Amino acid sequence: MSEITLRQVEVIRAVMLTGTISGAAKMLHVSAPGISRLVKHTEESLGIRLFERKAGLFVPSVEASRVFDQLREVYRGVENLQTAVNALQKGEDVQLAFASAPSIAQFIAARVMRRVRYRYADLFMDLNILKIEETVDYLLLERGEFVVMSSAVQNEAIENERISEGRLVVIMPENHPLVNRPAISVHDLADQPMIGVSPVDPYGALMAKPFIDAGLPVRHVMRGRFAQTVVSLVRHGLGVAIIDEFSVAEVYMPGLVRRPLAEDASVSIYIARKKGRVLSGFAEYAIQQFRRELSRAVAQGPSLREEK
Repeated sequence: MSEITLRQVEVIRAVMLTGTISGAAKMLHVSAPGISRLVKHTEESLGIRLFERKAGLFVPSVEASRVFDQLREVYRGVENLQTAVNALQKGEDVQLAFASAPSIAQFIAARVMRRVRYRYADLFMDLNILKIEETVDYLLLERGEFVVMSSAVQNEAIENERISEGRLVVIMPENHPLVNRPAISVHDLADQPMIGVSPVDPYGALMAKPFIDAGLPVRHVMRGRFAQTVVSLVRHGLGVAIIDEFSVAEVYMPGLVRRPLAEDASVSIYIARKKGRVLSGFAEYAIQQFRRELSRAVAQGPSLREEK
């Protein structure tokens, strides 16, 4: 005995709902003769009469009532499946968990999350802010899918992918004597009150490198643990700092001036994830948006973002 196909189920349902061959054809956007032939073929191959013809209408036959009951269940399942697919497309009942270094979370991660929210309106997102030493446990215990860091994570079970490279910039209070210079050298900063992050920290080491390369000592009058803290201290007039451009990638930052660092110094941004882990489509899309927003920040540059 022949098995019924999904196409036959679709046609039978269309005839059942509309009551006519022409109505079913219109519903399925096909020709009426094709519907008629398929109904006839289905009845012959199954050896049962599915419809009775009454007053020009196709009415489900009494003997096939159980078939139509099951057909309704099939389509109810299809509708539930479509509902689930639609919910997944919008991000309902699922979540995206990832983490970021504080410098990236300040502005770039927020822009990325805005774009992800636009694409997946109902997706729950969980953003963690991590120190570099916290990333291994976060990834290996699968608390999140990926981490965005300004240093590669050194662990054999974690893979790193560099997704962007930015510049180091000098930030200072808006009334600082050096604000009129188009670019500022570390030699210009040698006698300035410097605010920074400990050079023992991987991020702090990146910020200290231009001084070390120039043969200058790294002297801080005060330190903060994270980039946001350094920015805040500078904004309040407590000194100047070298920092990555992503930490100050906002258009309007009152009380603060950014200038390019004259020396050639850069910072790389990495995506770190557990080796072998397959990322969700949400995570892949978020990483794509990180690439986009980081590239935009680099293209704009610090001098282009200044208030005129």
